[in-house]
Amino acid sequence: MPTALITGATAGFGKAAARLFVEAGWRVIGTGRRADRLDALRSELGDAFHGAVFDIRDEGARDAALDALPDAFRDIDLLVNNAGLALGIEPAQDATLANWKVMIETNVTALVSITHRLLPGLIARRGAIINLSSVAATYPYAGANVYGGTKAFVKQFSLSLRSDLAGTGVRVTSIEPGMAETEFTLVRTGSQAASDALYGGARPMTPEDIAAMILWVAQLPPHLNINVMEMMPVNQSFAGFAVHREG
Repeated sequence: MPTALITGATAGFGKAAARLFVEAGWRVIGTGRRADRLDALRSELGDAFHGAVFDIRDEGARDAALDALPDAFRDIDLLVNNAGLALGIEPAQDATLANWKVMIETNVTALVSITHRLLPGLIARRGAIINLSSVAATYPYAGANVYGGTKAFVKQFSLSLRSDLAGTGVRVTSIEPGMAETEFTLVRTGSQAASDALYGGARPMTPEDIAAMILWVAQLPPHLNINVMEMMPVNQSFAGFAVHREG
């Protein structure tokens, strides 16, 4: 039975992926800050799920949780770097530096840190890494500023990892979703009304849609690598150029 470690498993893509992977016969280590949500997943999914409670930015707590993994969960075959967030929708000149730093610490620093920690084992087991980037890595939009920059880093880091790991058997994929209805906008804006307005009538993708893509990539034959996977709902498309008109 293969084992996946999924960061940010308390909501959204991570929670849906934990459910789908267990259903598909995997063991899953789900990480997150909210112990109650991980406990609920453990009650729902049973012995195939292990909750590891820590803030992904806290390397000491992360290492303690990894060192304390039960024997059945120690051999990790797949790392799903899902934990991430966006804070604020203001233009760069009005954004807070604190929000920028939290996004960099979460989306970049914590992601590369846990990847570095698990790489030796993933190489030994000829495993896989799936990083959750975003269409914001490719298509800029007003207010994305540092968030878009962090996701562009995730995409390029994935491609560079793939280059470095050639010959090891380790697969690396950057998954880049567009509009999907999760707690993402609520966290970003702090407003349920803003979240409802964004998704209303758009028929956005669901966490289950993205989880299905993650599982599909994970279960491909070991000689195949999906480098980049980008998806959007049908009702979303590429932004046009912004033009400011004087006068």
